[in-house]
Amino acid sequence: PNAADAGFRQGTALFDVKNKTANPVEKLVTEAAHMRQTGRHVLICCHSTGSMDRLHKMLADAHHAATHVTDWRAITKTKEPGFFITELPMEHGFRSDHLTVYSEQDIFGQRLAQRVKKKKASDAFMQEAQGFEVGEYLVHREHGIGYFDGLVTMEAGGGKHDFLKLLYKDDDKLFLPVENLEMVSRHGSSEGVERDKLGAGSWQARKARMKERIRMAAEELMKIAAERLLRRADPLAPALGAYEAFAARFPYEETEDQERSITEVIGDLQSTTPMDRLVCGDVGFGKTEVALRAAYVAAADPHNPKQVAIIAPTTLLVRQHYKTFAERFAGTGLNVVQLSRLCTARQVREVKEGLKDGSVDIVVGTHALLAKDIHFDRIGLLVIDEEQHFGVKQKEALKQLKTNVHVLTLSATPIPRTLQLALSGVRELSLITTPPVDRLAIRSFVLPFDPVIIREAILREIHRGGQIFYVTPRIKDIPELKQRISELVPEARMAVAHGQMSPSELDRIMNHFYDGECDILLSTAIVESGLDVPKANTIVINNADRFGLSQLYQLRGRVGRGKTRAYAYFTLPHQKKMTANAIKRLEVMQSLDTLGAGFTLASHDMDIRGFGNLVGEEQSGHIKEVGVELYQHMLKEAVEAARNAELGELGELPEEDWSPQISLGMSVLIPERYVDDLSLRLSLYRRLNMIDNDEEIEAFASEMIDRFGPLPEEVEHLLAVLAIKRSCKEAGIERIDTGPKGAVITFRDNQFSKPEALIGFIARHAASMKIKPDQKLVCQQSYSSAKDRLQKVGQLVEQIKRLGE
Repeated sequence: PNAADAGFRQGTALFDVKNKTANPVEKLVTEAAHMRQTGRHVLICCHSTGSMDRLHKMLADAHHAATHVTDWRAITKTKEPGFFITELPMEHGFRSDHLTVYSEQDIFGQRLAQRVKKKKASDAFMQEAQGFEVGEYLVHREHGIGYFDGLVTMEAGGGKHDFLKLLYKDDDKLFLPVENLEMVSRHGSSEGVERDKLGAGSWQARKARMKERIRMAAEELMKIAAERLLRRADPLAPALGAYEAFAARFPYEETEDQERSITEVIGDLQSTTPMDRLVCGDVGFGKTEVALRAAYVAAADPHNPKQVAIIAPTTLLVRQHYKTFAERFAGTGLNVVQLSRLCTARQVREVKEGLKDGSVDIVVGTHALLAKDIHFDRIGLLVIDEEQHFGVKQKEALKQLKTNVHVLTLSATPIPRTLQLALSGVRELSLITTPPVDRLAIRSFVLPFDPVIIREAILREIHRGGQIFYVTPRIKDIPELKQRISELVPEARMAVAHGQMSPSELDRIMNHFYDGECDILLSTAIVESGLDVPKANTIVINNADRFGLSQLYQLRGRVGRGKTRAYAYFTLPHQKKMTANAIKRLEVMQSLDTLGAGFTLASHDMDIRGFGNLVGEEQSGHIKEVGVELYQHMLKEAVEAARNAELGELGELPEEDWSPQISLGMSVLIPERYVDDLSLRLSLYRRLNMIDNDEEIEAFASEMIDRFGPLPEEVEHLLAVLAIKRSCKEAGIERIDTGPKGAVITFRDNQFSKPEALIGFIARHAASMKIKPDQKLVCQQSYSSAKDRLQKVGQLVEQIKRLGE
C-alpha cells in the first residue's frame, strides 16, 4: 500500500476540525460511497472499543451502518464492496487495489481517544486535583458560599436530573443542575467559613470589592512580568551532537512528562527573555535530569558558554547533587565543584577564585553561594532546588542574583505563593506527573506510637535486606529515642545524624549509611530534601504532628525510590491533643497515597495556609472571602486583562460567568446504575462541564464506554445537552424551554449581537416563529422522540449562533 497515493498525509484529514459547519460523518459516508463505486472495500480503524462504538453509532444515526469485523480475512471473503469497522490502532490510513483504510486521525484530524486538546498545566491541576466532597463549602458565582449537602436525583421538567444540594444561611436550599456545575467552585477552607444568605446583596458587594483588589494585584504582577520582559539574557543553545551524547548517558528512559519539561526548558534558554520556570515533579520523578540537561546546554554552549549555579537548601542535598553532576559531566571538559560547610577553607577559597576567574563552569552549593564575597565571571543559569526551604534573606539575595540570568526552580511541593504565581501565568510551569517504570506507591500509616508495630516494621525491612530512616523533629529527643530503639530492636545497627554535627562527622555517617554499613539512620529533618538511598524503603516519623505538610511529604519521599514497595509510619504521642491543622495535614498525607501526588499536596497546602498577598507582606491573603478556586479564576482573568492593556488592547475584565438553562423534558444524568461511586460521578460531571468543544465531548464519550460500558440513554442526553448549552452561550441564549409543540428561547439581557439578522431569520420562518412582547422567541416544532427533540433544538441553536457571527 502506498500512503502517498491515497493522499493521506500527516495533519491531513477528511474533516477540518476548525470548520465548525462541516460534518465528519457525512464527509466519511460520501468518500466511502465513492470508494465502493470504484470496487474497493472500505475499512475504518478505531483506536479503542469506546471510540469504535461511538463512531459506529454516529454512522448508524446517519443511516449508513458499518459491519463490525475482528479479522482482516472476513473482508477478503466478501465479494461485493463492503463498509466495515474494527478496533485497530493506526495513525494513518492507506489505499490498495481492493481496499481503502481510514484511521480516526484521517476522519477527525486526530484520534477520538486523543482528541482532548492539551490544556495548560494549571488548568489540568485545578480540574483534576480538586474534587468536590460532600460536607465541604462550595462557592456559587451568583449566590456565594454554601454547604455541599450531597447529590440528589429529582424529577424536573419531565425527566430525572441530578442536582447538587447547597445549604445557605437560615437553611435556605439551592438545587443546582449538574449540567450547570461550572458555576460552583471549591472554597478550600473548613473552619471559620460563614455561609451567605440567598438573595441578599452581601455576596455581590463582597465579590465586587475582591475584584478591585485582584485587579490591583494583577496590575502589580504584570509590572513585575513586564520588568522581566524588558531585561535581556544571552540566548543559550545546545551543541548539536555533543548534547545528544550527553543525554544518552541518562541510564533510564525518559517519561513523556520529563521529555516535555526538558523541551520547554531548552526552548526558554534559547530565548533572549530570562527564563523563570517552575518544574514541579514528585519526589524521584526525574527533576534532577531536567536540571542536568539545562546545565549542559548553558555550560557547553559552543558560542557563549555560561557558568551554572545549583543552589540547594542542605549540605547533604548539595553533597548528593554534586556527586550526580560530577559523574554525568565527567569527560565533558567542564569543571564541576561544590560549595558548602562540608568543604575545607582551602577548597572554599579555590571555588571562589574559580567562579571569579571563570575556570569553574558548574557550582553546586548551599546558600553560601549567596554570600557577598561570591562573584561570578559569566553566570547564565541559576537552578534553585526546593525553594521552600530558603529563608526570607536568602530569597532576597536570590532575587538580586537572578536579575539577568535564566532561572529554573525545582520543587515537589512548591510553597503556596510560588505555586500561585505559576497558576496565574506570571511564571512558567512544567509538570512531571508520570512515575518512572515499575515505581510503586508508598504505603502510609498514621498511628499512635506502638512498640510492637514499629519493631515489626523495622525487622521486616532488615530481613528483606533494606534500611530504615527514623526521623524526629528535635535534636534533644534523639538520646531518649536512641535508647528506646536500641531496647526495641537490639539486633539492628544504628547511626545518628543531625545538623549540629561537624561537617566531616556528618559526611562520614551518611557515607556509612549509604554504603549499607548500618540498618537505621536516626536523624532530624536534615535528611528531608532529595537524598537518594535506594536500599532505604521504610521510614518512621516520630511526633509527625510537629512537621509541616510539605516536610512530611518530602520525608516520605526518601523511601520507595526503586522498584521495592516502601512503607511510611507517621507516629503520634499518646494522649496529646493536636491542632486542627495538624490533624488535617496527617489526613492529607494518609489520603495522598498515589504516585505523583506532590502537586495535589501543594494545593492542599494552599487550602490550609492560604497563598498570601502575592505582591505584599500579608500571608493570610484574601482567600477566605471568595474561596481558593474563584480567587484563582478571577486572578487569571485580571492578569489576562492587564496583559491586554499592556499590549494596547482594552484592559477591562471579561463579563461575569453565566450558564444557560436548558429544559428539554427528558432525563439528563449519569445514572447510579452506570457509575455507582458518588465521588467518581461528581468528578465526571465536573470534567464534563469544563469541556469546550465537540471533539472533547466525543473523546469523553469514548472514554466512558471503555471504562463503564455502552452509554445509557440518559448519558447520551447529557452529552447532547452540554453541546447545546455551549452553543447557547456563544449565541447569547440564556434559557431554552421545550414543550410538545415547540421551544421558547430567552436571550441574555434580552439582547442579540445582530438583531437585524435575527429579524430577517424570523421573517423567513414567519409561519413557525414569532417574538413575544417579553422579547422571547417562540419556535413551533413537533418532536417524534427525545432524540428528535435534541436534534431539532440543537439545529435551531446552531442557526441562531451563526446569525450572530
